[in-house]
Amino acid sequence: MNGRVLIVEDDAEMGAMLIAGLEARGYRGALRKGGDEALALLGAEDFDVVLTDLNMPGMNGLALCERIAGNRPDVPVIVLTAFGSLETATAAIRAGAYDFVTKPLELDALKLVLDRAVEHRRLREEVRRLRQAAAGVSEDGNTIGDSAEIRKVYALIDRVADSEASVLITGESGSGKEVAARALHHRSRRRAGPFVAINCAAVPEALLESELFGHVKGAFTDARTSRVGLFVQASHGTLLLDEIGELPLGLQPKLLRALQEKKVRPVGGPEEIAFDARVISATNRDLEVAIERGSFREDLYYRINVIGITLPPLRKRSTDVLQLAQRFLAQHAQRAEKKITGFTTEAARLLVGYAWPGNVRELQNCIERAVALSAFDQITPDDLPDKIRGYQPPAVVSEPGVEMLDLEEVERRHILRVLEAVGGSRILAARTLKVDRKTLYRKLERWSDAPEKE
Repeated sequence: MNGRVLIVEDDAEMGAMLIAGLEARGYRGALRKGGDEALALLGAEDFDVVLTDLNMPGMNGLALCERIAGNRPDVPVIVLTAFGSLETATAAIRAGAYDFVTKPLELDALKLVLDRAVEHRRLREEVRRLRQAAAGVSEDGNTIGDSAEIRKVYALIDRVADSEASVLITGESGSGKEVAARALHHRSRRRAGPFVAINCAAVPEALLESELFGHVKGAFTDARTSRVGLFVQASHGTLLLDEIGELPLGLQPKLLRALQEKKVRPVGGPEEIAFDARVISATNRDLEVAIERGSFREDLYYRINVIGITLPPLRKRSTDVLQLAQRFLAQHAQRAEKKITGFTTEAARLLVGYAWPGNVRELQNCIERAVALSAFDQITPDDLPDKIRGYQPPAVVSEPGVEMLDLEEVERRHILRVLEAVGGSRILAARTLKVDRKTLYRKLERWSDAPEKE
């Protein structure tokens, strides 16, 4: 098989002809009749190339091309048109198309264009892979660890790195959200630009607006000179809004407008200033709960959460603990000018067996302490904190025949029982459970066996 091609064509007869003709030439095709359907499928499945008609009801081929170029720039788009003018070709290329083909079609000629597009994509992926391999294990975003959980995260980062869509990174405190954001930046086409980060919880509310958007001279008492905000400073690069869940409610509408318009108005300034930065947000809070409590705007949540990345806690990737520990050991031993090469067997066992409630940050602090205390060429148990040396995994005692369930499963079973008792009506179930309907719907989306009846 040469590759998978997504065909977007509202003419059923033409679409069937393209499917049959391309499959006879080694391609496996999927057909959709419009741009919205195509985007939905492209978000769920992977394709090597998209072939779209130019003139379609609703979203035309150029608009679809722009959407794909913005969200899935790794997938080349070929525009199919009956109007082979220079203006059409120029419009297609400006919209981000890899190439365009005119009707009437020659399927063998179309196959050659598809072959070049697929090869182009594969070469780009190979260049990306080689760059990452050459960079080694470092802060430029290469994965540290080989657990299935962290490999999934970095595979997703690879897929969306070149997209311009907003990204929300969630995870427990200390799980490495800023590291993931830097990885996203360094693997993107914006890597040559600046990476600018701000902790929204660390800046007083009165100053945060000025930090983000800038201010003009005289805007407030201490504004003796004008100042460029972080949005503009991050132009051609990436802006990380860390701890976005702590953003004051009064500032959230201004942030929403900035993200929508790609412009900011400095405090006290008469005019807006355009910026060109990719915005990544991060939080350890459950923003959906914050929305229900009224402390976070729902429209802002959907604006920053176009692409969601969830980092697993360190306790769920215990196979990565020693790799991370060895890297931190090398860093801190070099700074301390000590020749410490590794860990004794017992020290390594203690590190792997600990639950790490503070995640990667706690591990790093632990290794820095151990290096400072160590008097030998290996870290020993005596160099580790008391809570790690004395840690005992919590014991779970169950009565014979009693099924042990986590809270998620208990909640799932209870909600499904209530839903069944009210005849499958989600509205009645939400009232019975005394929860917001949107909250119930989001939970049911995770449980595919839930009844669909309203």
